[in-house]
Amino acid sequence: MSVGSLPDWLAYIERQHPQSIALGLDRVRQVFSALKIKISCPVVTVGGTNGKGSTCAMLESVLGFAGYRTGLYTSPHLLRYNERVRIAGREAEDATFAEAFAEVESARGSIPLTYFEFGTLAAFVLFSKANLDAAVLEVGLGGRLDAVNVVDADCAVLTSVGIDHVEFLGDTRETIGAEKAGIFRAGRPAVVADPDPPRSVLGSDAKLLLLGRDFGYQPQGTQWSYWGPAGKRSGLAHPALRGAMQLRNASAAFAALDALREKLPIAMQDVRRALAEVTLPGRFQVLPGRPQVVLDVAHNPEAAAALAANLGDSGYSPETIAVFGMLRDKDIAGVVRAVASRITRWHLATLPGPRGADAGLLAGVLRELRIQTPIAEHGSVAEALAVAKNEAAENDKIVVFGSFLTVAGAYG
Repeated sequence: MSVGSLPDWLAYIERQHPQSIALGLDRVRQVFSALKIKISCPVVTVGGTNGKGSTCAMLESVLGFAGYRTGLYTSPHLLRYNERVRIAGREAEDATFAEAFAEVESARGSIPLTYFEFGTLAAFVLFSKANLDAAVLEVGLGGRLDAVNVVDADCAVLTSVGIDHVEFLGDTRETIGAEKAGIFRAGRPAVVADPDPPRSVLGSDAKLLLLGRDFGYQPQGTQWSYWGPAGKRSGLAHPALRGAMQLRNASAAFAALDALREKLPIAMQDVRRALAEVTLPGRFQVLPGRPQVVLDVAHNPEAAAALAANLGDSGYSPETIAVFGMLRDKDIAGVVRAVASRITRWHLATLPGPRGADAGLLAGVLRELRIQTPIAEHGSVAEALAVAKNEAAENDKIVVFGSFLTVAGAYG
């Protein structure tokens, strides 16, 4: 197959495996070996139910301000596939991606790869050619059998363990924790930021760095302090990413950098600049203007509970209007229960694609939960948001949440 265009490649790789998710490393390992990929820089792999994206963004920001040429691989994307791979702070270009996909296609032969596996291997091709000082990898799903795990992490980070993706990972924190801890490596540092990690995580033979025991943080009014393996840092400004959970995510990132300080020393001024300028769309992102519009991908109960807490801490509004859309295979009822006390009216949006829940299904869930606040159904996020903006007063708040697709739809 010729190099072609990125849109053509994305359409092609979507057709190459009968399942959108097919966990397992055998196929990826074979193609990885055939590609002869070598990533010789320190690698930080970040997994967890929630907080992965924020932690990766802070790691990239600190490393970048410290002068390290850093590769970042994340998923999913909001608006452009290019968001998934950043090298030295810049998204990979279409032509570069297309060339990497062509290399993966040539190497795989008859081995079927999922969309995610294809993209992960393409990212590794790009990283192997980028002369990186450090690489930050976000796990897609679980950990042990995720395509990212074909690369051994020099330091792993586990941000949290919650109930999500039960059809793939199990329905208890113990089983899910075991899957997520699969990114740990024996004798290498593994940062655990969950305040109550399952026994399956604690039983690892990695060098565990536990929140509250080996590292931690303390809010101090408008500032905060961090302590960890390399000592204490006080008088820190809050991260530019909003929300109370971001201090925990920041401390997890700092603990990982502490663990790698001999290979990647970081100066204090670089930490301060990185915290002030880190960005991550769709995580309690407040858009400019009135009425206030908040974007949050919150797609599981734990993330929705954090969203509810952040809404409670973000100042009074006469009305908090939800623009809500989810995937049908997610815990819709759990998300609604977690945030319903903060919502005064609901605009339900049908999401596109085979996994997208239609507004009628969402309305049925809200009725089963006996939600008493007004409910309206819409054919798209854009339609729901337009109606919400039309009815909102200047001091009201609109919160768009439930999926990456929901947030993406709000960008128009």
